[in-house]
Amino acid sequence: MFHYRRRVQFAETDLAGIVHFAWMFRYMEEAEHALWRAAGLSVVAPNSGLGWPRVSASFEFRSPLRFEDEFDVRVRLAGATRRSLRYEHTIARGGTLIGTGTMVSVCVRDEGVGRMQPVGVPSDVVERLRAALDRNSG
Repeated sequence: MFHYRRRVQFAETDLAGIVHFAWMFRYMEEAEHALWRAAGLSVVAPNSGLGWPRVSASFEFRSPLRFEDEFDVRVRLAGATRRSLRYEHTIARGGTLIGTGTMVSVCVRDEGVGRMQPVGVPSDVVERLRAALDRNSG
């Protein structure tokens, strides 16, 4: 698991002071991007022509987050197929489980004019992500 720590910002909360549900997906994505950076990668690699659109995302809520709460997002590469990566996330505040979620991205090549063609996940991407997970678990 890759560990990412964050604090809830005021703009992320609703009138009740609770984090709006859509932010959970943003937190999961931030943790995923932090994992990619730890692996020496970027989801937007210059001149690669590759993209990683989401084809699935879910989140199961257990407890709310509020303004100024510090929390952790743990992300794990749960699976890699020929064309997709599946991540599992756990969001917690101390010993309190906030929720769990998954995201699946496919590797595509941008063919211009909004057209994308699924392509194989580069093998070095999976290797580097797994190496970063091994180095940064905890």
